[in-house]
Amino acid sequence: MLKKVFGSAVFGVEATTITVEVNTDKGVGYHLVGLPDNAIKESNFRIAAALQNNGYRIPGKKIIINMSPADLRKEGSAYDLTLAIGILASSNQIKAEDLDKYLIMGELSLDGSLQPIKGALPIAIKAREEGFKGFILPSQNAKEAAIVNDLEVFGVDNIKQVINYFDKGEALEKTIVDTREEFYKNLEFPDFDFADVKGQEGIKRCMEIAAAGGHNIILIGPPGAGKTMLAKRLPSILPPMALKEALETTKIHSVVGRVKDNTGLMAQRPFRSPHHTISDVALVGGGAYPQPGEISLSHNGVLFLDELPEFKRSVLEVMRQPLEDREVTISRAKFTVTYPSSFMLVASMNPSPGGYFNDPDAPVTSSPAEMQRYLSKISGPLLDRIDIHIEVTPVPFEKLSDDRKGESSVDIRKRVTAARDIQSKRFRDNDTVHYNAQMNTKQIRKYCILDENSKQLLKTAMERLNLSARAYDRILKVARTIADLEASENVNGAHISEAIQYRSLDREGWLG
Repeated sequence: MLKKVFGSAVFGVEATTITVEVNTDKGVGYHLVGLPDNAIKESNFRIAAALQNNGYRIPGKKIIINMSPADLRKEGSAYDLTLAIGILASSNQIKAEDLDKYLIMGELSLDGSLQPIKGALPIAIKAREEGFKGFILPSQNAKEAAIVNDLEVFGVDNIKQVINYFDKGEALEKTIVDTREEFYKNLEFPDFDFADVKGQEGIKRCMEIAAAGGHNIILIGPPGAGKTMLAKRLPSILPPMALKEALETTKIHSVVGRVKDNTGLMAQRPFRSPHHTISDVALVGGGAYPQPGEISLSHNGVLFLDELPEFKRSVLEVMRQPLEDREVTISRAKFTVTYPSSFMLVASMNPSPGGYFNDPDAPVTSSPAEMQRYLSKISGPLLDRIDIHIEVTPVPFEKLSDDRKGESSVDIRKRVTAARDIQSKRFRDNDTVHYNAQMNTKQIRKYCILDENSKQLLKTAMERLNLSARAYDRILKVARTIADLEASENVNGAHISEAIQYRSLDREGWLG
């Protein structure tokens, strides 16, 4: 007897419905076809034990299972429940009149309990698009899938519940999530707050500008100056995620199984901080079966690269194109997947191998030549994509011992959000540009018009400080953001002056 059950496979961040056809006939044998990987091929042992421990069995007949489309590679253990229900229905051990109205996924333990799966959110979106009535999956993923409206989501803990639902009509409990309520309820601030940072007022101002315009930033300073502490607090001043951004972010994390158990929508911006030993594939994504990398997991959030020169040069160079295009495309012989990667890059580095500036009183000193060699590990094209370079100096004892609290992230975030609102209105007719850091040359010329005094100031600064040509557009972008923070329609000399200070690594003779 032939029965069809429906599952799903995830490629990139999109799902594809898989039809599992189970045919039971006279004879003996178990044949699984349709390009399954080893995890799926081993499923017959898990299924046999799970069914036996719940009073059912795999029939001693010839069972042929086809996973259609047959030319599409399937991977993972999430098809265990799909296959088990198909076998029971095909061998008439259970009734299954409405089986074709449901999409069923889940990994089986030997006692019949269910383990969580990856990609529940994109699978649920696809199920709704294709008109399925409901989605049956492990209870750990239920809230994640229930974000999708107009789809009945049933979280189950054991295969017995699914069997009784189809065979005896026992009700399953629906998981209902009010997406908007869930989203706004979780718009809380992270554990890290700028109020904890002592001193560093200039650096806080710099981080505020970076957050307001979406600018990439690099912090240069000796050990213990507070670079990592400042970077970890940057997400707390970024504008709250819009509902669309939250869905995009949750979708990517769902694909790699990084959404926390019993969590629906991700409402906080991601903060990723990979170790400097990371490979280029782990950073941008890929592999034999492509998965999103760290830059995609940072989508709509922050990617923090601590000790930037310690990363392999090949790893840093593969970031250049995603930084420009805001997406990364992984190509293989038979398919191509694209992952979104619109993130803020925050990097930190010591100014020399010893970790200190060219200071004779420092514990470890480095010559200007050694410092230059160390800094040259960062390529010019990568630095060209970082708008703000800022030196971080150690905090004096007087400020460290001061009991007064600094300005909180809540207050800074209000100013950042107001500046982003101005930018959203400015670029409302453009689908690819949403904030100042994304402006191209044409838009810079349109929105960063300078008066004669400002032009002369910029010209003088570039000549006297030996700023490189590539610094010109970056200075204008940052100046536009500073003007937006002041709700100023035009960019003036004060804005240009402040923006010039944030191009440390462009100055010839920076090393003294």
